Amino acid sequence: MSTAKDSPNADVAKLTYEQAREQLVQVVSALEQGNATLEESMALWERGEALAAQCETWLTGAKTRLDAALAARKGEAE
Repeated sequence: MSTAKDSPNADVAKLTYEQAREQLVQVVSALEQGNATLEESMALWERGEALAAQCETWLTGAKTRLDAALAARKGEAE
């Protein structure tokens, strides 16, 4: 059975937000060109989904940190 660790997109979890975003732009561009075979297109789409999820994880974490900092600042002001 295949695990996430065996996935060809397992490396996505190690990318910074900026790296994931840049790769996502490249994937979208490659898909928009329409030159890929069906199998290549599916692999690109799967990569894009993994990259988008990683970006979402980074953004959610940043929002959580920002919300915590704002709440702490508000608590200090009271």
